[in-house]
Amino acid sequence: MNLYATLILALALSMDAFAAAISKGATLHRPHFREAIRTGLIFGVVEACTPLIGWSIGLYTSQYIIEWDHWIAFTLLFILGCRMITDSFKTSPEKKCEPPCRHDSMVLITTAIATSLDAMAIGVGLAFLQVNIVHTAMAIGMMTMIMATLGMLIGRYIGPLLGKRAELIGGLTLIAIGFNILFEHLKLFMYAK
Repeated sequence: MNLYATLILALALSMDAFAAAISKGATLHRPHFREAIRTGLIFGVVEACTPLIGWSIGLYTSQYIIEWDHWIAFTLLFILGCRMITDSFKTSPEKKCEPPCRHDSMVLITTAIATSLDAMAIGVGLAFLQVNIVHTAMAIGMMTMIMATLGMLIGRYIGPLLGKRAELIGGLTLIAIGFNILFEHLKLFMYAK
């Protein structure tokens, strides 16, 4: 696989992380550049690891990964999205008036895993090609890091415009990403028959 094809693959795989990072950035109160970099690093590392995991699994379990990855991604994004939507309607006194300045690391890691399961399935496919999986995974991770960081920075400016609706819209965005992943995989499955 040449450099151009690798970059196109990396960009395509980073789009889910970009959209999720925008929604994450919009729900924070003026996140610092450090938080954008932190989010980008978490998404990038997870996205770089998943094709390596998929590649190493290779032939033996490829049918199971391809059968279930979209359901797992959909479920994780749906749960995270529902949690954000429910939190957007809470008006309890313990909830601060201002949104938080940073996300919990586990929430970011879970979101990153959910948006990178397609990269694991791609890694399984790459096991059949003559590619340098380490270079490909690094390219995917770097592109995702850049896109997630940009997404957080864009979300920083969108958040104040949306106000209290940012968390609701962020949750709906995560659910929409989950449905899109599910729809794309099911569409491919229907065309294969």
